[in-house]
Amino acid sequence: MLTRYGFTRVFDTGSKWENTRRLRERIESGEVAGPRIHSTGEVIFPKGGAPEQRILDVVGTMRLELPEVSNAAEASAAAKKLLDEGVDGIKVYAASLGWPTVLLTEAEIAAAAHEAHLRGKLVFAHPQTREGLLNAVHGRADIIVHSIPNAGVLDDSMLTPMKKAGVSVIPTLKLWRHELRNDRTSQREQFVSSGVAQLRTWLASDGVVLFGTDVGYMDDDDTSEEFALMGEAGMSFRQILASLTTAPAERFGESVGLGRIAPGLIADMVILDKDPSKDVRAFAAVRYTIRDGRVIYEAKATRSPHLRP
Repeated sequence: MLTRYGFTRVFDTGSKWENTRRLRERIESGEVAGPRIHSTGEVIFPKGGAPEQRILDVVGTMRLELPEVSNAAEASAAAKKLLDEGVDGIKVYAASLGWPTVLLTEAEIAAAAHEAHLRGKLVFAHPQTREGLLNAVHGRADIIVHSIPNAGVLDDSMLTPMKKAGVSVIPTLKLWRHELRNDRTSQREQFVSSGVAQLRTWLASDGVVLFGTDVGYMDDDDTSEEFALMGEAGMSFRQILASLTTAPAERFGESVGLGRIAPGLIADMVILDKDPSKDVRAFAAVRYTIRDGRVIYEAKATRSPHLRP
């Protein structure tokens, strides 16, 4: 799912922590070839906002207990519990799915963020709505996970506080086509186009972009469509490359050893079969994935390779 597309380090933004921790241990012991895994573990939801177990059963998602909070003290306690269990960051669902929408308040997000920041950990926020986005930004979330096509244009009322807070954005544009795969084509593409337009506006403001597709939730692992949509939003080959390498290395405080090819840095590299400067979809055409100088994925066929760190 991950090494096939060139990933040597990933951040899981929502899963059963005990399972993810055990998988990470198997990878680090050498039993399984895989990337370094960081994880937020279970996502913190507003009270009454977590998906019901019957919904998880219908969509085929693993059953798990998701923390729900109704005030700042509960949000602080939920974050502290996760951090004590060893997670690498905190994820908050700023606005719930379904109707009526339930919001985490700014104070609740701020309380969770305070616990994370005390330990040098980042806070990821699923915005879902304009109100969810603003509560997350004002509550000191660090990374906004997903564009919000249903909020329309990314106007100054959203863009200004986002820039002031210094957040990074993971657009997950392919996700919207996947989410609405059973809707009429025109509605689906309108939603995708809105996400693309928001990314274009974010780029115009020099906003930081980190790559992600919500794979794991989606059962389609291929990253090429995400690269194409990022290109449609105006991202150049070098900007997309940065979203995969130097931008996350800097955001996660690991730029001393990762994100570039240079003497003395960790030997994580990806060798591509095609040239992404000619077609950004080529970032998905991985020939080798190399972690710590060791090949952890090798494709069956090869053409002229191109390197990226």
